[in-house]
Amino acid sequence: MDQFNSKNYPIYANFLNNLAKELTRFYYSKLNKPFKISNKLKGKGYDPVTTSDKAFEKFIRLKIKKKFPDHQVIGEEFGYKKSKSDFTWIIDPIDGTRSFVIGNPTWSNLISLNYKGIPILGLANFPVLKKYYLNYSDKIAYVVNNGKRKKISVNKKVTFTNVKVSAAFHGWLPLDKQKKIPQILKLMQFPCSDALSYSHLAEGRVDIVIQCSNKIWDIHPLIPIIKAAGGYISTWDNRDAVNAGNILVSSNKDIHNKFLKLLKPVSK
Repeated sequence: MDQFNSKNYPIYANFLNNLAKELTRFYYSKLNKPFKISNKLKGKGYDPVTTSDKAFEKFIRLKIKKKFPDHQVIGEEFGYKKSKSDFTWIIDPIDGTRSFVIGNPTWSNLISLNYKGIPILGLANFPVLKKYYLNYSDKIAYVVNNGKRKKISVNKKVTFTNVKVSAAFHGWLPLDKQKKIPQILKLMQFPCSDALSYSHLAEGRVDIVIQCSNKIWDIHPLIPIIKAAGGYISTWDNRDAVNAGNILVSSNKDIHNKFLKLLKPVSK
């Protein structure tokens, strides 16, 4: 496979850096008002989508089309725009729609740029928190908080005995399966808030994040940020996180391997 030309990182990183600011402005000028909610699952569960999700995705798609008209786009709300390009943008217009619905500020706009199916750049933008996370290469990631940029890295030195674990199963893992991983349940001592938890790991605030049933738009934008900050990421059964699904993220390889073993009873 042809490698992505690393000299081109700034083109796309600068685009995402500007887009983060534009998305926050767009939210406060157009979307910070009452919205309509509908349930995608209609009686078979609860998977909310709002008019704001759709407005954000249209806005993002328009910006991409203007700057990179030939690129492919996959968005949660408006599907797949195919082309012959090797580049694909993956969009989750609002990650954490449930948080958005109840006014919890942890929701975000997630966008990744994939080259031949591999996420190379990611943005996690938190409009209400006035901050965003973005990688500028495969080795450098930043958090920009109230306009101030800081390089981020995971807590490499953490050991199993003092690990901070942020995990949530959101009703996806049945109780009979949860009983098979008592040590994991015991270690789940820190809140888990959608993409913010993954971002906090990249920043060194927590050391393990465990989540269920991620779709590609939930996780692809976070993969490059986590890796650039020095983190490890895989599915529970140790496959490439590009596959999405049940995700484990860790600060170093040692604790990643330990948690893979602890998750083994439920990773099939």
